Amino acid sequence: MNIVYELDAQEYNLKLAAALKKVPEFEEPEWAQFVKSGPAKERPIDDLDFWHKRAASILRNVYKKGILGVNRLRTKYGSKKNRGFKPEQFRRASGKIIRTILQQADAAGFTEIAEDIKGVRSKKPGRQLTAKGKEFLESVGGKE
Repeated sequence: MNIVYELDAQEYNLKLAAALKKVPEFEEPEWAQFVKSGPAKERPIDDLDFWHKRAASILRNVYKKGILGVNRLRTKYGSKKNRGFKPEQFRRASGKIIRTILQQADAAGFTEIAEDIKGVRSKKPGRQLTAKGKEFLESVGGKE
């Protein structure tokens, strides 16, 4: 079976994040240390490896689901906003972080914009992994 599915998701994402640190295209932008990961969060991100961990998680999701766009990923990484006495409401995650990571993956050659799909109106239905991206993701977990 495939190494991406064999390993526990968290364990695999940590290995993939360590491998992504060595790829020059996946560099954390300067602004990333000052922003929140979404409107539901109260404080900026305090994890030093957040950028690479989120990139690993996004690439794994694109591998599993096939074609994914920014909007679907925003919904996946969203959370509930604490509104005091009022009931909590769901808020989608920041699109800038996800979009930038996908653009970095495009630059590295791991993803590409998918061609039109029959029955989908959008001209850009999302990103899909390239052969190089699949090969990279499958080679990460095997190294012990």
